[in-house]
Amino acid sequence: MKLYSIISLTLTVTASLFSESWKIKSQTEWKKNIQSSKGIVIKDNLVSPKEKAGHFKTKLKKFKSKKSLQSLTIHQSPVWQNWEEVPGVGPSNLKDAPVFLAKGPKDYWIFGRYDSPRPSKGKQSGKFEAKNAKLQGFDVPLKTTPDENQFNAPGGLEKGLGGYHAWQSKDMKNWVHHGPVTPGFARWTTTAEQVGGKTYIYYDFPNDQDPHLFIDDDLTDGKPGKNMGLAFADPSDGSDCAVIRDLDGKFHIIYEDWSPIHAGKHSWDSPLAGHSISPNGMHPFQILDPAIDHRTKPTGKMAKYNHPHWTKEDPKRFPTSVAEYEIHQPEQDAYGDWAAISIGGQYYLFCDFHPANDKIRIAWFTSSDINKSFEFCGEIGRGHPDPDIGFAEGKFYLITQTAKDYVSNGPWVEKVESRVGVDTTNNGKIDKWSEWSEMKESYDYIKGFSKQIKKTPARLNLAGLPHGYGFQVEVKISDVTSNASKPLIESLELSFKD
Repeated sequence: MKLYSIISLTLTVTASLFSESWKIKSQTEWKKNIQSSKGIVIKDNLVSPKEKAGHFKTKLKKFKSKKSLQSLTIHQSPVWQNWEEVPGVGPSNLKDAPVFLAKGPKDYWIFGRYDSPRPSKGKQSGKFEAKNAKLQGFDVPLKTTPDENQFNAPGGLEKGLGGYHAWQSKDMKNWVHHGPVTPGFARWTTTAEQVGGKTYIYYDFPNDQDPHLFIDDDLTDGKPGKNMGLAFADPSDGSDCAVIRDLDGKFHIIYEDWSPIHAGKHSWDSPLAGHSISPNGMHPFQILDPAIDHRTKPTGKMAKYNHPHWTKEDPKRFPTSVAEYEIHQPEQDAYGDWAAISIGGQYYLFCDFHPANDKIRIAWFTSSDINKSFEFCGEIGRGHPDPDIGFAEGKFYLITQTAKDYVSNGPWVEKVESRVGVDTTNNGKIDKWSEWSEMKESYDYIKGFSKQIKKTPARLNLAGLPHGYGFQVEVKISDVTSNASKPLIESLELSFKD
């Protein structure tokens, strides 16, 4: 055996001798290892409060030799239902589908069409006189506007081009308008990503077809960046894509695929979401398996309908506006206008959701791997949302084109408290308990990424407890939110050293 192989084997064996863990995760493991409980439900591998509160205590985990406790880690279900409805947080004069991009702490951007200023409530309409203004965090000349909490930077005084504009905020309350970032032909802007100092702004051209790209290295100058043209030649009809970079820097596009549905009768959405990947956010893109596939049974019959924009906007590439699709039965749910974010490697997709027999609202899906299919999580709101998602001021903002937005502290749902006991004498009884401690996840930015968010697990440091032969965990869970969410404990793990 080679020397490096012996060293590697020795290190592996040594590590296994001096560290181990006790993990409870599955339905069987939960039922096997819980000694006593009150007010909890164990269902689908999860522990949750039956009503507003509950608690449980594990059985004593015994060892033949003394162990040193290191930590307790608790994970909750990735199903993210911890959302609170709030009035719209973006600029009041932004219209059309918002695109939200958080570059980092105190550097938040939102893109949309620019609506003409309007007089404030209680004030008579008339000519507005802009005045010089100052705003913390901005070192450029600013002017007041008729819209509350909004200001014009020099770029914001540039003439509009009929496309999307950029607004910037340091606090998600005050917004500084920096002017156009796309021209009129690129007004169907769908998503944005950040690579170093460059912003990648994607737009459909024509509407609902083929993602195109602008790359902008200065969002403040009131001028569009460089038009890179066609980024992804999507073979299907539909687009309204989300773009997210994985931690290797590769670009993933999630897009609408209208091949199985009359999209025009379903809010221009589809049960099928395509997925493609590129090393640089432009061609070549490789098409992968669908991110979401909720198609019903295909009939083998084809049908057609018209789209109002294709030939009108790009007659050279689209000499016809006829879309063809395969009829499916029964009636299908439809999703679209995708937005993406990743938290600690758990990926989420937010979208329009038009159920087969109901009105449109927001839905979201999740996957532990962006290259695998996504699972449905939940729904919220009413109206045609065209949502986008981002992390700002320590919270997650789900921004829509309706009058309502949604804010969340993250997928972790409060309140979870725990303590750990140690049997130091090997008599099967706890001699020392830790203090009760509240546990929660925390989130932060990952340098160089806009849509990849770091997650610090809910972990309790137990190194101060004495060595022991047996260990026991007690957990109290309480639903203290006013929304539909409640704590859903997915796993519990105690780690030890000899």
